Amino acid sequence: MEGDAGSLRALEGGVRSLGGAGGRISVERRDLFKEPLTAAELNRFQAVVFDPPRAGAQAQAAELARSDVPRVAAISCNPATFARDARTLADGGYRLVWLQPVDQFLWSPHLELAALFTR
Repeated sequence: MEGDAGSLRALEGGVRSLGGAGGRISVERRDLFKEPLTAAELNRFQAVVFDPPRAGAQAQAAELARSDVPRVAAISCNPATFARDARTLADGGYRLVWLQPVDQFLWSPHLELAALFTR
């Protein structure tokens, strides 16, 4: 799921180059801020990766917390919204098992976070 048209085209091109990955990868345009995947929609997945904008993934984290997805990988460029969304996941039964700060922007105070949550 991706809301940005340019990113979606790049993703579709990658999936095509993999031959569709045997139908295991699908691409859909959706604004997850306005229309997050529901817990029922998420339950068909074994894992979810989300990488929201600086505002975080509050609505999507709430749906993930209600879902049965066993693994969630979270990427964030904002430690404050990451903490809020991580709390939502923890309150929903997830456990933070791995967290890695990534200082990928030399000469900038920005910090990326990558984390894994499991049930």
